[in-house]
Amino acid sequence: MFNVKTLKAHLALNVRDVERSTDFYRSLFGIEPSKVRRGYAKFDVANPPLNLTLNQIEFGDRGALSHLGIQVATSEEVNSVRNTWQEKGLIPRDEMQTTCCYALQDKAWVNDPDGNEWEVFVVLEDNLSEEVQGAADKTCCVPTFVGIDGKSHEVPTPCC
Repeated sequence: MFNVKTLKAHLALNVRDVERSTDFYRSLFGIEPSKVRRGYAKFDVANPPLNLTLNQIEFGDRGALSHLGIQVATSEEVNSVRNTWQEKGLIPRDEMQTTCCYALQDKAWVNDPDGNEWEVFVVLEDNLSEEVQGAADKTCCVPTFVGIDGKSHEVPTPCC
């Protein structure tokens, strides 16, 4: 796919009740979540390799899917994938040194034609406290659809 070391796929789901959903995925995968915070849970699934996050948020028409992602090993690989996307005519947007989902990350985003967001990201520092996350930008993972017209169109569903 890319000339980078992909660590695992990332799937972020909007959920109405994070505790109830955490119990379900704990049973489904047979593992404990690797991170739990107010309104948020993360499962690092070994088989199949998956970074699954649950984000408690009210949602309606958009459904439960928050965004999709590819976790890589380094910031250089984030840049490499972003550059490949750009060479292919996609319009990426960067989010470097961002505090999101209780982790410090470098990431780039693109949207498919329906507005589904894909991110490529590296976790630089993990398991930040709720206080650190709370002091960070409140726009964590807020999708911004960039259309083929090159203009930004906000999508009102945050993930974290």
